Formats: sequence, C-alpha cells, structure tokens
Amino acid sequence: MSTTRAAIAAVPRRQRGLGLAGRIDTNPFSWLAPAVLLLAAFYLYPIIDVFRLSLTNATLLSSEERYTLDTLYAMLGNAALGDILLTTFVFCAASVIGQQAVGFGIALVVVRGERRRLPGMTVIRTIVLIAWVIPGIANGLIWQMLFSEAPFGAVNSVLRMLHIAPVAWLSDPANAMISAIISNVWRGTAFSMIVFYAALKGIDPTLYEAANVDGANGWQKFRFVTLPMMRSAILVNSILITIQTLNTFDAIISLTGGGPGRATEVLSLFTYNTVFRNYDLAGGSMLSVLMLAISLALALFYAAFLPRWEDRT
Repeated sequence: MSTTRAAIAAVPRRQRGLGLAGRIDTNPFSWLAPAVLLLAAFYLYPIIDVFRLSLTNATLLSSEERYTLDTLYAMLGNAALGDILLTTFVFCAASVIGQQAVGFGIALVVVRGERRRLPGMTVIRTIVLIAWVIPGIANGLIWQMLFSEAPFGAVNSVLRMLHIAPVAWLSDPANAMISAIISNVWRGTAFSMIVFYAALKGIDPTLYEAANVDGANGWQKFRFVTLPMMRSAILVNSILITIQTLNTFDAIISLTGGGPGRATEVLSLFTYNTVFRNYDLAGGSMLSVLMLAISLALALFYAAFLPRWEDRT
C-alpha cells in the first residue's frame, strides 16, 4: 500500500487530473458559464434592448433613432391606456379565477376517481389536455365559430332549439369580454389541472385517515386538510397563469380582434397593434416594459404569501 501511495505521489499533479478537479470544485462558474451565456444571449440581451428602445423614438419605418423621453410621456399620456389597463385587469382576474376553480375541480374529480378505481379517469385527463395543445390562434377561431351570431353559430343554435333568444356574443362589448374569458379559461384550465393533480397526489393519505378518526366530514377535510396542503401549489400556479394570461393576445386577436371598439383590447394586444399596425417600435417597447413591470409586481405579490421554509418544518 505504501508503495502504491508513493507511486501516485510521484505522478505530477496535472497528470493526475487533480488540478482540474480542484479548479472545478472551487470555481463552479466554468460549468455554469455556457448556460449563463446562452440565457444572456436569448433572454437578457432582448430585455436590455427593449429598455433601450423604449427610451428612443424608433419606428419600423426608419432606421434613424435618437434617445428621448417623449415616448414615455406619449404612452403614459395616452387616453386609451387607462381603459386598456382596466380591460386587462378584468380579463386576467376572471381568467385566473376561472382556470384555478375549474382546474381544481377537475383535479379533485380525477384524483378521487382514481382512488376509488373508477373507469374513465384517463379519458377525462386526455380530453382536458387536448385544449392545452391547441394553438392560441386556433383556439380563438374555434370559439369564434361557436359564438358566431350567424345561423351556423353552435351556441346560438342550441339556444334556438331551447326557444331562447340568441345572444350577441361577439358584437356586444360586455358579452365579447365574457366570450374572451370563456375561451381563455377553456384553453388554460389544463395547466392548472396538471399542477393541482400533482399536488393532490402528493398529499399524505394518513392526514385524511386522521381526519376520519376525528369525525371530519367532506367539507371539513377539504377545508382543513386539502386547502392548507395545496397552498404552495395554488400560489405558484397563480403566478404562472397570471403571467401567461397577461401575455395572451393571439386567442383574442383571432376571436374578437380587440373589439367591438376596444372592449377586449388587452395590454398585450395593444402592444402588438402599436408595433405592427402603428409601426411605433419605441412605443411598443415602452408598453413591453410596462408589462414586464406588472408581471414582476404580481409575481412578488404572490410570492409574499408563499410559506417560508421554517413554516414547513
């Protein structure tokens, strides 16, 4: 053994590879550098460039640009911005609540059905997931045909069969917003269902057994066992679907085009129209920065309610 140790010690350090191992252990940046550079190239640089463009007068019609605060004042002073922010708030709040409620309900049904070994639970999950994989543009077109006020409109056709007056789903401002919310909830429910399904499967069954011993009924078990154990999943899911909904514009542009008037023109669609219809690159960049600020503020708001590590132990 001593001879072996002496032979190893006689080998130069760089030949044994210990120098490389030592450098890797003490300097992990060499492993992280490729990922950091990749993220910087595809995420950090565009964000920095958007901030830069928001402080210019850049347009898609001219390559000349100069730095100015006129774009900031013009966007913040836009008379339509207040109504668009209110429309965005209504659309996001209703969509997030709807996706959470419907997704939670479906997840509860599937989990309880699996525990009782009921058939068809896989079919239910598959049907819900189908809506998730449909592109936003296609989702809007599907619901446009369903809500169409023409004779082929599916929803109004059913109402006529029930001897109920047809509804102006897309031409009435209030109904157009409801239609946009329904289509977005239908598409986004699958993501919430997946998150809640995984969280429900992770709850220790012994907690429910203990609740049964204490004589708790179904509502009490849901309130005092299920909801507290689902708190982190609900908050994390809220962050993700809020940011996703805030950036939704493809389904709306194919469903209502932002109309009638500006009844369904949310901030993301307003940003799109500013850049690609008004050719105002600087104004669109300023609105993008505003969307980023709103997303970060909402994420920090939700994160404040997440349980801390010491609360879990």
